[in-house]
Amino acid sequence: MADIEGMNILYEQDGGIGIITVNRPTALNALNRETLAELSELLDKLAKDRSVKTVIVTGAGDKAFVAGADIAAMQPMSAIEARDFSRFGQEVFDKLENLPQPVIAAINGFALGGGCELALACDLRFATGNAKFGQPEVGLGIPPGFGGTQRLPRLVGKGRAKELLFFGDMIDAEEAYRIGLVNKVTAAGELMNTAKAVAAQIASRAPAAVQLCKTAVNKGLDATLAVGTAYEAEVFGLCFATADQKEGMSAFLQKRKPQFAGN
Repeated sequence: MADIEGMNILYEQDGGIGIITVNRPTALNALNRETLAELSELLDKLAKDRSVKTVIVTGAGDKAFVAGADIAAMQPMSAIEARDFSRFGQEVFDKLENLPQPVIAAINGFALGGGCELALACDLRFATGNAKFGQPEVGLGIPPGFGGTQRLPRLVGKGRAKELLFFGDMIDAEEAYRIGLVNKVTAAGELMNTAKAVAAQIASRAPAAVQLCKTAVNKGLDATLAVGTAYEAEVFGLCFATADQKEGMSAFLQKRKPQFAGN
């Protein structure tokens, strides 16, 4: 897919890696409806693009990944308008979470409110040492609206999530790493290099197998163990009908590096 420069979302492709940048640095990359609409349209295209093996999401500038939703745009909303805005944001983040490709959040500063929720919808989260995380919505008289009350406890546990949600305090990158909110903390200058290296490593694996791993985990978290393991058996068997399974096992037995074709 060609590089895209929208008003608020930038997209470029580096080999098999797609890079999405939220581009509102003067607003600390805050999310408004227009930004979410651009992101939604891009995700629809990425879901159909087999040339993209992994995706990185980051924010423009060095101050913020995404500092939250746009409060100036939200403040005058009616209850119905706010509910619709919440549902729209949830739908976009659901698209991100269920994108066929693994998604890495490269968090280069503040990830607060909607920004933390954006990171939660990604598969992996890497952060610079100066990154800050939080769900501060209760200080504005509202709860999170883009999935934070649901994804955060699934990631860090119910008790820790409630503490973050009830107090609305920020935590630093090291604390986020300690509780499992981020996978790795990097030096500021190494964030994108680290994200790209991991993305390239994932992209070197059999695409269908990686995609089905992601799908099995996501579906299994919302199902009983029996339903989840049954689904796992189905996709395990399905992969034996692919050329990549034949190539991967042949390469292992022949002690060589596999060359996956993506089919």
